[in-house]
Amino acid sequence: MWLLVFSTTKPRNIWIIGGIGVVVVVAIILRILAFYLNLHEEYAKGTLTSNYGNSEQPLDLDQFHHDHQLHLTSSIRSYTLEELRSATRDFGVQIGVGATCRVYLAELGNGKFGAVKRVMEERGGSKMVFLDELSLLLRVSHPNLVSLLGFCFDKGEQLLVLEYVAKRSLFERMHTYEGQKAGILSWESRLSIGLDIAKALHYLHSEAQIDQPIIHRDVKSSNILLLDDHHAKLADFGLSKLHSPLMPTSIKGSFGYVDTNYLNTGLVSPKSDVYSFGVLLLELITGHKSTQGPSTLAEWTHQWRVNHGNDVVLMGATLLDPKLLGKAHLGQLQVLVELINWALDDNWEVRPDMAQIVDTLTTCIQMKPTTSV
Repeated sequence: MWLLVFSTTKPRNIWIIGGIGVVVVVAIILRILAFYLNLHEEYAKGTLTSNYGNSEQPLDLDQFHHDHQLHLTSSIRSYTLEELRSATRDFGVQIGVGATCRVYLAELGNGKFGAVKRVMEERGGSKMVFLDELSLLLRVSHPNLVSLLGFCFDKGEQLLVLEYVAKRSLFERMHTYEGQKAGILSWESRLSIGLDIAKALHYLHSEAQIDQPIIHRDVKSSNILLLDDHHAKLADFGLSKLHSPLMPTSIKGSFGYVDTNYLNTGLVSPKSDVYSFGVLLLELITGHKSTQGPSTLAEWTHQWRVNHGNDVVLMGATLLDPKLLGKAHLGQLQVLVELINWALDDNWEVRPDMAQIVDTLTTCIQMKPTTSV
């Protein structure tokens, strides 16, 4: 194998390196064009729709292609199937599973790892849902969102190459034996994780460079990946959509987290994510899963939260995760219970927005607690 070393101080070598870069960009665009030609055939038959933007509307492929070209960057690349087979050891190391996909560990070179999400049609995955997620990931960037590294459309495969977060999901960390072997998540860690996810949702709802708010629709502890015990990222945008206020859509999400108003009306909004986040906060302070037998955690705790919210000592004795051994602070607990009740209000218009939640959690964390439960 020959090793070529280019000096960037020579003009001729700078032109060569620039030419290689152009070739790479053109190759990516040609690969996307080839994929869209196949999609155009399906679209012409009237069989191709998308929930990107308005639910169940025909996809504007020309606009979609235009958007992809605008948002391709040097940090996001197109992979061949052979490259990803090699990187994943022929999809040999599974690190996650979803309703329509499996996730595999990939070694991308130079000591860098990625997580390859393999959307599978035999598990109900579709091209349009895949493209919805890809389109969104190409448009967003935030420290508390899992980022896109690349993608593959090769030979009928639908693969996303995502940032690899080495630690466990919040669900695994809190609710499995293996996760708890590392110790119990402290009260301070739980507040910090909650704030990170609140910031991610605030970005999707209000700060992303898109005309409409992005609704995640699947906020839950298994979609929260831990960088360490204090910091987290929100993952899995397979159900995300742009906000269409007057357009009912099929119910998506996970039992225990889904907004009651969304269940009753089919209308989804950023306040639906607020409801799911309220359940997540409740999960963090109680240590319980989002479902308790046939009931949701929100239903199961409703009487205690609503009727005894002012009795913080009683709340601590009944709702606080017993594994914390009382190591939580009364003032912060009271703020959190009030915030949870606000977020879980059946009237979605009454609920706070994520900006208010970020402000409340930030203030809560900065409190100087004096009394533990």
